[in-house]
Amino acid sequence: MIEPKDVKKMAGLARIELKPKEEKKLAKDLESILGYIDKLKEVGVDGVGRAEHVFALNDFRKDEPSKEAVAPMSLIESAPETERGFVKVKKVLDKE
Repeated sequence: MIEPKDVKKMAGLARIELKPKEEKKLAKDLESILGYIDKLKEVGVDGVGRAEHVFALNDFRKDEPSKEAVAPMSLIESAPETERGFVKVKKVLDKE
């Protein structure tokens, strides 16, 4: 069972604020998802071959060069904050 502290921890990692009502709903939804995954684990797949590429790799796109290429430096220059040629962003991971 997913505990409220687990939901709070996940919300903190995702940097989202949840109201108590939302925490309960999310815990219920996650329980449902995990229950479905448990059902999938019970499905017998003996004798079923691997299906790594069920679609041809080029079905969704063509290998054509972009006509609107952007110079990397213009992207860096358009960033709100840079440092030594890199885009500077806010720290997103804590050491725990």
